[in-house]
Amino acid sequence: MHLNLEGTGVALVTPFNEDKSVDFNSLTKLVNHCIDGGVDYLVVMGTTGESIVLSDQEKISVLEHVQNINNGRLPIVLGLGGSNTNSLSKQLKEMNIDRVDAILSVTPYYNKPTQEGIYQHFKTLSESSKLPIILYNVPGRTSCNMTSETTLRLAYEFDNIIAIKEASGDLNQIMNIINEKPNDFLVISGDDALTLSTCLLGGKGVISVLGQAYPKRFSLMVSNAINGNLEEANKLHYELLDVLTPLYEDGNPSGIKALLSIMGICKNQLRLPLVPVCQNVKLSLEKFNNQLD
Repeated sequence: MHLNLEGTGVALVTPFNEDKSVDFNSLTKLVNHCIDGGVDYLVVMGTTGESIVLSDQEKISVLEHVQNINNGRLPIVLGLGGSNTNSLSKQLKEMNIDRVDAILSVTPYYNKPTQEGIYQHFKTLSESSKLPIILYNVPGRTSCNMTSETTLRLAYEFDNIIAIKEASGDLNQIMNIINEKPNDFLVISGDDALTLSTCLLGGKGVISVLGQAYPKRFSLMVSNAINGNLEEANKLHYELLDVLTPLYEDGNPSGIKALLSIMGICKNQLRLPLVPVCQNVKLSLEKFNNQLD
C-alpha cells in the first residue's frame, strides 16, 4: 500500500492530569479534534509529545490509545529517535509495527556526530526498519545540522527513507533538497512559521504543532499552498501568524499546552523540567484565541 504523507500531520502533545499521570480522556478529545478538523495524519511520541519524560510503558500506552481512538481513520507516524544507534536498531527490529505506518527519527543529539556519522546512523536504521522512515532535522534541539548533501545521499540510497521533516529554518538548505531530491521523496516543513514558504517552494506539507489547536485552518492553508491557491493560502497563513510568537516564546510544548487548555481540550500540565508558560504569554494566547473567528 502506498503511504501518502502529503498535507498536514500534527505532532500530538501528551496530556497530563494534575498528578502528572497521562490524561487519556483529554488525549481522546485531542485526537478526535484533529481528525474532525481535517488533518492528514497523526504523529505520536515526538518532541511535542514529551516522549523524553515518559516511561517505556507509558509510551506504549499512549501509542495504543491513539491507535484505538484513531481506529484506522488516518495514518500514524511514531517518533523513534535518539543518540544510541545500536539500541534504536534493536528497537526497530523487535517492535510491534501493527497499526504504525511510518517512523519519524531525529538526528542524533548531544554526541554531535559528523555528517558521515549521521549517514551511518540512518543507514543502520534503514537496514533495521520494516517501516518507512521520515528523517527529522532540527539543529536547534540537536546542536547538529544534517546538510542537504547528507539528506540527499540518504534519499537516493535507501528506498524506505521516504521524507524529511526539515526544521533547520534555512530556506536555502530546504530549496537545495527540494531541487535535487528523488521525485517521490517528500520535503515536510518542521516549522509552523515556514510551512507556507516551504510548500510554495515545492514542499509537500508539514508536521505541525499549531495544527492540533486549529486543525481546520492549518490544513486548509497547507492544501491551498500545495495546490497553488496562493491567495487563500496567504489569507489563512496571516490569520494564524500572530499566535506563533507567544506559542513558542516559553518553549514547546509549553505554549501549545497552554493554548489547548484555553480551548478546553487538555489541562495545562507538563512534566519537569518543562513548566507552564508565564502569565503574559498565556494572556497573549487567550487574546488571540478570543479574537479568532
